[in-house]
Amino acid sequence: MVTPTPMLVAGGVAVAAIAVYAAYQKGKADGVAKAQREQSQQAHEEATEREPPVDVGDRVSVGIKEFKTHHSGEEVAVCKKQGFVIFVNDVPDSADVGDVIDAEVVSFGEERTSAQAEYVDG
Repeated sequence: MVTPTPMLVAGGVAVAAIAVYAAYQKGKADGVAKAQREQSQQAHEEATEREPPVDVGDRVSVGIKEFKTHHSGEEVAVCKKQGFVIFVNDVPDSADVGDVIDAEVVSFGEERTSAQAEYVDG
């Protein structure tokens, strides 16, 4: 019969504690991801229930929130006006997040929850 030494017992406890902590972190991460999905769904539902703050042909000044790669491969600026998302094409390479740019709205996305716009040199 092997008698467990204090070092062996402490090591086993440490391994168990690490396993419990890892499971806790995964559960926490899963909870955050779920909350983000729910928040995104709620924002989408609210967007479909209200009229866009812009119309096709409007020239708007908007701040760049981030850049995304469009499914076409082109980089577009993601901007917002009153919480409404406007994707702006043909933004100069010198533009950066936080810059305010002028754009002309050219179309709406599905369910009018976003708009496409073209950069206008101010």
